[in-house]
Amino acid sequence: MTVGRPGHEAGPEGPHAQGVYGADGAFVAAVDGLADPLSDPLPGGHASPWFRADNIPGGPGTDGPGPGPSSREAGHTAHQGPQQPQGAPNEWYDPAGYQRDWYGPQEPSARIAPAEERAPAPDLPAEPRTEVMTAVVGGPAEPRTEVISRVPAEPDPEPEPASRPGPPPSGGRAERRRAAKGRGRRRPEPVAERAAPARPMSRMEARRAAKAAKDSPAVVASRVVGEVFISLGVLMLLFVTYQLWWTNIRAEQIAGKETNRIQDEWAKGDRKPGVFAPGQGFAIMHIPKLDVVAPIAEGIDKEKVLDRGMLGHYGEGRLKTAMPSDKQGNFSVAGHRNTHGEPFRYINKLEPGDPIVVETQDAYYTYEMASVLPQTAPSNISVIEPVPVGSGFEGPGRYLTMTTCTPEFTSTYRLIVWGKMVDERPRSQGKPDALVG
Repeated sequence: MTVGRPGHEAGPEGPHAQGVYGADGAFVAAVDGLADPLSDPLPGGHASPWFRADNIPGGPGTDGPGPGPSSREAGHTAHQGPQQPQGAPNEWYDPAGYQRDWYGPQEPSARIAPAEERAPAPDLPAEPRTEVMTAVVGGPAEPRTEVISRVPAEPDPEPEPASRPGPPPSGGRAERRRAAKGRGRRRPEPVAERAAPARPMSRMEARRAAKAAKDSPAVVASRVVGEVFISLGVLMLLFVTYQLWWTNIRAEQIAGKETNRIQDEWAKGDRKPGVFAPGQGFAIMHIPKLDVVAPIAEGIDKEKVLDRGMLGHYGEGRLKTAMPSDKQGNFSVAGHRNTHGEPFRYINKLEPGDPIVVETQDAYYTYEMASVLPQTAPSNISVIEPVPVGSGFEGPGRYLTMTTCTPEFTSTYRLIVWGKMVDERPRSQGKPDALVG
């Protein structure tokens, strides 16, 4: 039921007494002709089955003065046309009172605009839907109207996988370029939060931390031992490199200079045959099979003769042996097998009959390899006697003995190779066939 409007209170005769609505039955007819706002919220619409045009006061079929406007027209007039003053003879519907009865007093900002005004523009988003809710607070007082605007929440777009390309841009060339650049960019990584600064340590805590940071004696000792071992390893590596590589280079240079010096003295005629001083070069040995050309110096001193890449002649004390020019005897020489030029490195590969030539100022002496003793003690000096023991020679003759260390890179034993003279050629007759071929 509609609450009575102020100013239209029931008289002493009851609510249906004749008043502003005229004769009896006019008020009921006017109420029946009202539109139901719940079923017809739009102005001017009449969805209620109670609506009858002939119920309008003054309309056809009534005792009124003449035909009146329909409820749709009245509603349209209430919103669009000028309102007639209250108390007019043909006014049966008060739009302001109707709105106040159903919705309460309205603020200007809470007015419901007609559909024509709420239609969205073609370029603007649709206006949010407005719902009117009536809350009755306290008893017969006028109901309070609350206007709540509900905007449907748009669902968040699901992120597309990185591998699936997005739709092609529909804009101009600049927009397409920006879209193409945006596909290859990586998403910015979240910035790591900075850790809060640590609380400063006290003096006692700082001392404990410094003490804990110090290495224990065991750690220090192991570190020192490790450094010593590393240093020793480096030194040993350098020493091996020096012995196996640098000494050969240095000895070959010295031996080559000594050979050239001897040949120059022979060419000038400054040298005369005779006794030579220790370390003095007087002959040159040629081993064609091994491609060896080495000067021969007096003595077997390690530093002055052997370490300089030269061969040393046994010519002192008990180890004194014959010279190549002697008519009888054993010409014995020694040389390094490894390092310091290593002139006798491969004499174990000589075979019987291989030529060995000793060149002096006056002549060439050619020997043929006869036999070999693979291993003997360093103290066995019988191998350099005038008739060497173990060589297979039966009587005096003109022999050659070559001694060196064995096995390789050691000096534990001696390797002996013997030869027998087969030719003596003066220098005036030219080089022997072993050197020419």
